[in-house]
Amino acid sequence: MTTAVPRVVFVAGGTSGINFAVAQHYAALGCRVAVLSRSQDKVDAAVHALADSGADAIGFAADVRDAQAVDDAFARAAQAWGPIDVLVSGAAGNFAAPASELSPRGFETVVDIDLVGTFNVMRAAWGRLSTPGAAIVNVTAAQSWLPIPGQIHVNAAKAGIDQVTRTLAVEWGPNGIRVNSVAPGPVSGTEGMRRLAPTESSVKAWTQAVPLRRFAETDDVVRAIDWLCSDAASYVTGQVLSVDGGLALGGAGAIASAITA
Repeated sequence: MTTAVPRVVFVAGGTSGINFAVAQHYAALGCRVAVLSRSQDKVDAAVHALADSGADAIGFAADVRDAQAVDDAFARAAQAWGPIDVLVSGAAGNFAAPASELSPRGFETVVDIDLVGTFNVMRAAWGRLSTPGAAIVNVTAAQSWLPIPGQIHVNAAKAGIDQVTRTLAVEWGPNGIRVNSVAPGPVSGTEGMRRLAPTESSVKAWTQAVPLRRFAETDDVVRAIDWLCSDAASYVTGQVLSVDGGLALGGAGAIASAITA
């Protein structure tokens, strides 16, 4: 089966980690790639790196919590290139804190970035997506269904994102738009895992909690996102795809042990 290469790709949070790897992947396929992130310096660096690889790339500095700034970015991307074929939304915030020590502001900040930010990205994309045929992937995490200690703010936000995914799959399906989530487990070299596993012993504990006994590489997640956005998954929508090496199969207890290591 032949899979068409998307023409225009927009990656929210696309200047680092998994999201930048997604941008690089689609740039290598010859797509036009737009990235959005809060830091102008990071946006400039990402666009330059993509352009140096021969890609047609643009970037926008906007905080996903600022609905108007996000809408402006999507308007400019659509004006430059037309409808968006693939949208990957992965802007996120994370830090470890037990609920008893987490301030209301800390809880609100993560929920605003992850959940409200996702809604702002989805809302801005509406009307600027290819119909039919557009594919959206929201990057969430195992925290969306596993109650990980020290992550109550992230647990709540990721669960909300997956409900956004399911709801939009129902609402936007008649327009030919597919909406899915990818939930990575521990991924090497990401800021999230540097925060959750800052020591050698904690890295070892996390690795032992994963049945495949290794962290994911960014390419493991990128390939899953690429599949969900491809013609091979043309009848898949409203799903949360775990890319976690089986981490969630061990349940909250195994992860709690890794967190406290």
